[in-house]
Amino acid sequence: MTDPHVASHEQDVAGRPSTGLLSRINAPVARAGMYLSVTGLLVIVTIVFYQVFGRYVLNSSPTWTENLALVLILYVTLIGAAVGVRDAGHIGMDSLLVMLPDHVREKIELVIHVLVAVFGIAMAYNGWILGASVGTVKIPNLGLPEVIRYVPLIASGVLIVSFSIEHIIALLRGEEVVPSWN
Repeated sequence: MTDPHVASHEQDVAGRPSTGLLSRINAPVARAGMYLSVTGLLVIVTIVFYQVFGRYVLNSSPTWTENLALVLILYVTLIGAAVGVRDAGHIGMDSLLVMLPDHVREKIELVIHVLVAVFGIAMAYNGWILGASVGTVKIPNLGLPEVIRYVPLIASGVLIVSFSIEHIIALLRGEEVVPSWN
């Protein structure tokens, strides 16, 4: 037996897919971001395996592996989190929204997407400020500039803003943002 509130919400949400310019741009960008995140995760596993192999088998642990894995974790998590904003992959309180009338639910969803966009702006701005403050510093054992740790924060913030705007436009048009991985 299905809950009538849930069934009506699923019918409402299953509106026509968003086909606007921003959706046509964001879908492949999100898909590429997910592919990059998965690839980065595989590289992290390989690096950590190499570090363990070097430590316990070769008795000579490479010094660069830990710092590189830490940098890659930033890219994997932040880009993956941005894709999660577009594809609605984050944990939400949908059970409360489903019980509200459609006009109230839509207004709350708009407020949520605006707040997420503001958060994305803060991420990008503060990532830029922090990256600029360490522009001349090098990461130990890698020799790379410290600023590369802040690039994913900026990129993720920009993506979150773009994905939130896409959701806002789709809500105002009565459309649905189709996840990029479908």
